[in-house]
Amino acid sequence: MAKSYYDTLGVPRDASEKEVRSAYRRLARKYHPDVNRGDKRAESRFKEINEAYQVLADAENRKKYDRFGENWRHADQFVRAGAGGASPSTWFGRARRRSPGRGETQESGAGGFGDLLGDLFGTRTRTGFGGFAAQPVDLPITVTLEEAYAGAKRMVQTAPDPISGEAGRRLEVTIPAGVASGSRVHIGAPTPSGAPLDIYLSVTVAPHPRFERKGNDLLTQVSVPLADAVLGGEVEVPTITGAKVALKLPPETQNGRVFRLRGKGMPKGRGGGHGDLLATVKVVLPTGLSDEQRGLFERLQELGR
Repeated sequence: MAKSYYDTLGVPRDASEKEVRSAYRRLARKYHPDVNRGDKRAESRFKEINEAYQVLADAENRKKYDRFGENWRHADQFVRAGAGGASPSTWFGRARRRSPGRGETQESGAGGFGDLLGDLFGTRTRTGFGGFAAQPVDLPITVTLEEAYAGAKRMVQTAPDPISGEAGRRLEVTIPAGVASGSRVHIGAPTPSGAPLDIYLSVTVAPHPRFERKGNDLLTQVSVPLADAVLGGEVEVPTITGAKVALKLPPETQNGRVFRLRGKGMPKGRGGGHGDLLATVKVVLPTGLSDEQRGLFERLQELGR
């Protein structure tokens, strides 16, 4: 018996959306191909996890799966055809029991699932679904902030073709520059049977240790020695590209002051241009003072009274 999507993610059938998402993230991190390079078993497990999450994370698809099991993709066809109380296994059983006619083969659609759908929809073609498009596929994908800035390419694995029965394929997809968490990137691709397939990449941008994203702007902190904050000076601010930008500090720069570096943020997509980089000053107090330095601070303290 095939493992259920719930078993794949290790959650109960009544798991909440939050529990499903949490289980997916934990398993995806563990089995991600980037973490397990060259490990075919981990790659296969990652595909199973993705497939399960695509279904259980979508409320409508989850309802179909709970009712129709592994045949959930054809739920709409069953309902529109008036399947009534007949279970999906009954309908598929009828299709399997039919015999090919003279001059026809099972692959051509006669006597198989293509004929069954032909009967249901009043169409009978040799492509199986009679021109019906394959159900859209959502593939979760995680990119780094650097990849979101510059754009990236990924290899994705499609599910087996429900029309032809052929195995899924690996496709190279392009993730546009400026993509944000929650974005859905559309990719059109033909299935082996020739039916159009719409793929939507559900993008998550991984947290970055130095930068925080806010819209098209990036936020970061820059450490400033106390003397430079008081007297003025120049510090280097890192950018998402790896380059550093010189920032001139005016005398008496306060801790927490924010400086805006124009055009050093994320790409704005089709609108062109970039957001800004917001650098927050973090004044670093000196440690390990020499006697002379301590004396100067004591003198400064006296002058301030």
